[in-house]
Amino acid sequence: MSGSRSGDRGHGPRTGPASPHSSDDRAGAVFGALSDPTRRALLAAVAEHPAATATELAAQLPISRQAVLKHLNALTEAGLLDRTRSGREVRYEFTPAPLSDAVAWMTAVGAEWDERLAVLRGQLGGGAGARSVSASPRGRDAR
Repeated sequence: MSGSRSGDRGHGPRTGPASPHSSDDRAGAVFGALSDPTRRALLAAVAEHPAATATELAAQLPISRQAVLKHLNALTEAGLLDRTRSGREVRYEFTPAPLSDAVAWMTAVGAEWDERLAVLRGQLGGGAGARSVSASPRGRDAR
């Protein structure tokens, strides 16, 4: 069954080496990591207190250290945190660069919708004039 991998074009589970490195996948990882309110709170705490340990972070939240570690791992896998071992401790630091992938994706989607709406506006009679005429009930009758 090893031949089936070569035919896989990114559909289904990640099996190819290129899939986790694409911009969409990185943005998806960021969105997934930020979808949880506890992870967002942890990310904010790490950003405010660079080089924090899991124990220090757990003291700020109403969850166990083990739960904090699980969330920190998710944030690290998404690229939002770097971890550095210092003796027996592991310290976490915020890395904002992956957020740019998510912002770029949102910008691209927004631009696509702007283009689609511009085309639709053009098909409906064009520009700002069409908007003001259709916004007024009397404007339609006046045509």
